[in-house]
Amino acid sequence: MTVLVGGLRVLGANYNGTAHGVFTQRPGQLTNDFFVNLLDMNTVWKASGTDSEIYEGVERKTGVTKWTATRADLVFGSHAELRAIAEVYGSADGQEKFVKDFVAAWDKVMNLGRFDLV
Repeated sequence: MTVLVGGLRVLGANYNGTAHGVFTQRPGQLTNDFFVNLLDMNTVWKASGTDSEIYEGVERKTGVTKWTATRADLVFGSHAELRAIAEVYGSADGQEKFVKDFVAAWDKVMNLGRFDLV
């Protein structure tokens, strides 16, 4: 599930086209950017001043808001087990594993309930 959420976020598959959780400069491309940018130590996550459901990823040095997120995004950085998985996908050599795992998970989800394949 972790890999699916991260992958769908960078692909831009969000409700109503929002940018929340799209932690990439390359939306629409299947990359591990969601995890890389979520775990980036140069980003500080703060509650938004305008919406209690939204958080802003602010660059430490400049104070500029880089990303917006929901609690559903930030749980991957705060929950111990989910963070461990996020660190694998967000590592310097995590791109290939991320893509392979995303494709396998997507294939499984898309084929669940396909009784014509049994």
